[in-house]
Amino acid sequence: MPVSFGALRFNTDSNKLELYDGNQWTEIVASSPDSQTGGARGVFGGGYSPTYPTNTNVIGYITISTTGNAISFGTLTQARIALGGLASSTRGVFGGGLLSPANQNTIDFITISSTGNASDFGDLTQARHWVQTGSNSTRGIFAGGNSGTIVNTIDYVTIASTGSAQDFGDLITSATITSGSSCSSSTRSIFAGGANPGATNNIEFVTTSTLGNAADFGDLTIIRVRDGRCSNAIRGLFGGGFTPGFASSIDYITISSLGNAVNFGNLTQARANMTGCSSPTRGVFAGGYIPGSTFSNIIDYVTIMSTGNAVDFGDLTIVVNHLAACSNGHGGL
Repeated sequence: MPVSFGALRFNTDSNKLELYDGNQWTEIVASSPDSQTGGARGVFGGGYSPTYPTNTNVIGYITISTTGNAISFGTLTQARIALGGLASSTRGVFGGGLLSPANQNTIDFITISSTGNASDFGDLTQARHWVQTGSNSTRGIFAGGNSGTIVNTIDYVTIASTGSAQDFGDLITSATITSGSSCSSSTRSIFAGGANPGATNNIEFVTTSTLGNAADFGDLTIIRVRDGRCSNAIRGLFGGGFTPGFASSIDYITISSLGNAVNFGNLTQARANMTGCSSPTRGVFAGGYIPGSTFSNIIDYVTIMSTGNAVDFGDLTIVVNHLAACSNGHGGL
């Protein structure tokens, strides 16, 4: 019987999980960066908080393998909301956003294992907010967004360098109004949900290391706008958002395959305008806006390779929505 692209097996000789890439079985690398960094870190930046007059430039962080409240990291170069976050194993990158009334093309970077203020990286090809993101160990992608009109632009940067973004291709739709967090494996970046301008449940993907337009992946279980997402090397998770009511449900996909999302469980609190990040084992959903016009500092977590409801992790350093996140342990690394 022929083996299908994306099939998984456990190699009992090597005790490793393997993926069939269409030609051969290749080992799935999902090791933790603990030995280099002291633990996979999730970093949260920007957003809107009632603690501040308009937007915030605050950056906080957590160690994903533990539980507890976030700790202060530093500040972005510019306060803004609805920006995008992505990372390599060493560097976090935050791009785009809105400093009302103007869209921003600013890209900042931080060294995740340290603390301190962000530095200037370069600029996006187009000033916009509500960008979706993805990355592998070398390349970061910013897709879609709102520049005053909804755009389908996909940009990319080389994370280890600095400089302005370059054109990658286009989304199938012009989906926007989405999460500021990424969902990737080492080969694919996933973009899902959003509005075009009506809310959608579309899932699209690109091969991160190439250039070109996005292709169809499948559908979310519901339409999602302003959700949070995260991934390890195998699964991508999408939680919360507007549907158009506030959602608490979490979906998951197997990134190496194509097809529709499946229900995973529920967040501890229905909310939108949130973000997410991950280690190889845990997915984290943070911040947002909950029913009753209330800003949230909630951090939830799940075990990615299981299914079930999220558990309380702790609190962000501030109550905030429209924030972005990245980690040095996500599925693209």
